[in-house]
Amino acid sequence: MLKNSVGIWAFGPAVTRFVPPGYHHEVAGESMTEKTRRVCEGLSDILDGLEYHYPGEINEENVEEVTGILEDHGMDLPAVAAGLHTDPTYSLGAFINPDPSLRRKGIDTLKRGMDLASEVGANFIIWPGAEGYNYPFQRPYAKTWQAFVEAIAELTDHANGRGIKVFLEHKNSEPAMQILMKNIGMTLFVIHKVEELGVDTENLLVNMDWQHLIMNGENLAEYAALLASENRLGHQHANDGWGTFDDDNVVGTNFFMQTLELARTLQDTGYGENGERVGFDLYPYTEDQVAAVRRAILHWEFIWELAKKIDGTALKEARERADALSAQKAVYEALGLDEEFEQRVVRARREGRSG
Repeated sequence: MLKNSVGIWAFGPAVTRFVPPGYHHEVAGESMTEKTRRVCEGLSDILDGLEYHYPGEINEENVEEVTGILEDHGMDLPAVAAGLHTDPTYSLGAFINPDPSLRRKGIDTLKRGMDLASEVGANFIIWPGAEGYNYPFQRPYAKTWQAFVEAIAELTDHANGRGIKVFLEHKNSEPAMQILMKNIGMTLFVIHKVEELGVDTENLLVNMDWQHLIMNGENLAEYAALLASENRLGHQHANDGWGTFDDDNVVGTNFFMQTLELARTLQDTGYGENGERVGFDLYPYTEDQVAAVRRAILHWEFIWELAKKIDGTALKEARERADALSAQKAVYEALGLDEEFEQRVVRARREGRSG
């Protein structure tokens, strides 16, 4: 069983541009310590930790109280995420801001976030959602990319000095309409370019946000296997959705089979053996927040156990032959489609004809 965590942002007012007060406006005035306590009281029996954005959700002023509440409930804080995308100061990005003073301010702010993460024993997630553009002709692309890579390099170097890992998380769009680091390939490109600058990238890894991959048509298991083979698989943000928007739905509700294949791939690659975990990135718009997260965790645990039931030998042999039907047979047997079920179908068809 993998350790887990969930982003505290799942328990906010769930604001959208069509519902400015938020679907959960009743929690809009809740302090972060109050929110943390509410989540811990509702989920500590099934949840190992909480993740926070810096500086909006966790910062130097509330970190002691927040971590104290977590400790009281036997939970931890495994990851701090960059949170400058919510600050309109950085509407044109932080790493690529055309104003050098704002760029410096943004990078230095995240360095302080890394310092805080190090102090509480957490790693650091960089999701550069505002680092991009909205229109053609808006950016000098090569220069913009250079600024982006140099910022990641500077932050990676700082993290190395603090003994923490950095998890890069891609997404194709929102809030910037065209985010620079929009797919797994470009994420690996960034790591390569940072390494070219002479920065140690051993601890510069990838955070797979499942819905971000699904939006790109990127197969979850394929990229998990690839990243694991390159020693770049660092963290997971578990969710689901329809594939056209960052829905952050409950795990296993839309892309069940891809999630099942991912679970088996994570098991086969030894994910979790070095402390890796599954972090849930959810956004329950109209659902009860605590109940939605509980449902997501239970779905994932069920899928994880199902993945273990797949006949490893049969699956391996089918894959070696690229035999899709035999692979599906091995998977569906774990789901209950066995010889007995097949015979029931045959008998029912025969009886139907004879009747």
